[in-house]
Amino acid sequence: MTGPPRRTRPVAGQPAAWLEAGSGPPLVLIHGAGGSAELWQPQLDGLADVARVVAPDLPGHGPLGGRGKPSVAAYAEWLGGFLAALGEVPPVLVGHSMGGAVAQTLALERPERLAGLVLVGTGARLRVLARIVDLLRQHPREGQSLIQDLSFGAAAPRECVEMVARVLREGAPLVTLGDYLACDRFDVRDRLAGIRTPTLVVTGAEDRLTPLRYGRLLAETIPGARLLEIPAAGHFPQLEQPVPVNAAIRGFLAELGDASIGGAAKASV
Repeated sequence: MTGPPRRTRPVAGQPAAWLEAGSGPPLVLIHGAGGSAELWQPQLDGLADVARVVAPDLPGHGPLGGRGKPSVAAYAEWLGGFLAALGEVPPVLVGHSMGGAVAQTLALERPERLAGLVLVGTGARLRVLARIVDLLRQHPREGQSLIQDLSFGAAAPRECVEMVARVLREGAPLVTLGDYLACDRFDVRDRLAGIRTPTLVVTGAEDRLTPLRYGRLLAETIPGARLLEIPAAGHFPQLEQPVPVNAAIRGFLAELGDASIGGAAKASV
């Protein structure tokens, strides 16, 4: 699948790269551990008619390479700088897996920078199987294979599986290991009720890495959050079942737009 070329600009004195499509209110997509912006291609293609869709490579990921960040909080700090460079309008932030942890952190630390939050295949606590960490340390390719084996529902399209395998293979093993260690240390369960940003939670019914109960906890604890369970999808519902995921994000954007218009109308009365 061929998408738009990456754009680059400095963030905190270092080059940052992202994919972008469409125009309108900003929708920023944050990939997960060991991933890259390419894993949002169905959203770049499918939502460009309603938003300016921007998918950055987190530091150390994608073709620019380099070092990753040592913690979810450090990625969130970088993301705050990226959003500031992107423009003044607060975006809706969509985070998958580790990207969802980054999004939660930014919503807790800098809520004024966000208009909405979509949490995909993630949780408030991202415990990582010890076997994954051990293999990533000692036999990185075997670790990547185990991650891939656990990532998909039974009906996942072959091209989706191959895309994730390729992105994992192209990533630096030490960056991927660092990402999974950062995930394993992440835990904001006791802070979730402090998220006040409008939130949609999306989870695959067959997710074995961040099981359904993770998404349910997010939706039950974040005030006003809504949960969408995607049948026949695993850890990558945005790739495995892009049509219902895109429809849900599209509807969420419309609801936020209606709320904004309604608030402006009341203020003008």
